[in-house]
Amino acid sequence: MKKIVIDDKEYDLSSPSENALVQLRNIEFVDQQILQRNNELQISETARIGYKAAFEKELAKAKD
Repeated sequence: MKKIVIDDKEYDLSSPSENALVQLRNIEFVDQQILQRNNELQISETARIGYKAAFEKELAKAKD
């Protein structure tokens, strides 16, 4: 019996319908999109930290 876990719930995939497989592929696709967006957000947050540090450094130079 083949099983899959989605959101902590186990599902039996021994004999899924074609529509169930389509929905599973949709879930997998969306999960990949969410992962990609989360990675992009982390990159953006890291870049923002760097830009802010550079900004503050430039302001400090101007005061000298």
